[in-house]
Amino acid sequence: MQKSITIDKKKIGNKAPCYIVAELSANHNGKIAIMKKLIRDAKKAGANAVKIQAYQADTITLNSTLKDFKIVKKNQWSKYKNLYSLYKKGETPFRWYKELFKYCKKYKITIFASVFDKKSIDILEKLNCPAYKIASPEITDIPLIEYAAKTNKPIILSNGLANYNDLLLAYNCIKRKKNNKIIILKCTSSYPAKKNNLNLRTMGDIKKKFKVNSGFSDHTIGIDSAIYAASIGADMIEKHITLDQKIKTIDSFFSLKIKKFKLMIDKIRENE
Repeated sequence: MQKSITIDKKKIGNKAPCYIVAELSANHNGKIAIMKKLIRDAKKAGANAVKIQAYQADTITLNSTLKDFKIVKKNQWSKYKNLYSLYKKGETPFRWYKELFKYCKKYKITIFASVFDKKSIDILEKLNCPAYKIASPEITDIPLIEYAAKTNKPIILSNGLANYNDLLLAYNCIKRKKNNKIIILKCTSSYPAKKNNLNLRTMGDIKKKFKVNSGFSDHTIGIDSAIYAASIGADMIEKHITLDQKIKTIDSFFSLKIKKFKLMIDKIRENE
């Protein structure tokens, strides 16, 4: 049995109820009013936390049209042509953070972030961000992982693009900083992810190999995979949410509408 950890005084793991995170990502569509509505709705649906993606286009990529920065044509995001345009559309402006953290405190829901550079961690530390997630494309960014680990906050790793050695490298990096608060999420980095590619039993393998709490970052359509993951031992579930209104955003095509998100949480709680 793995030891439990806490995020904002809420226990995760060791037979605690599954910790459910509403990923807001780019579904704010560039409007803080939409972001606030998503936060309110996530709280009403029963989420334990909301999560933002802490990057700006200038901090995560280059404004380049070279091959490595182009988006291939057979891709849901191909209309943006290059990564810079995509991330510019999807970024959550740094200037919003203070207001969003204050707003979440008002509505009594935890907020934390995926981080991609040291600058964002510095900003979030001033706001007492209670945890940090490292997305799988950053799994070998050792300076970033070390910087996050030194805060002694819980660190959530995603295994999407990582192989075993990548995860082991990141895990050891965190442990070297004397931080034992680690959660590793099973993730399939496809948008949307197909159910026959999930291999959710990996969660159990992660728990055995790394002696950490594990969970599921869900990019599938619908609610079945998340419910199943929770029923076989996920300590944390992360799911992208979007408003019920027909607002097209970067992530809306694989995100869950609020009513379905609430149904997902209700089913998980019933099973528990």
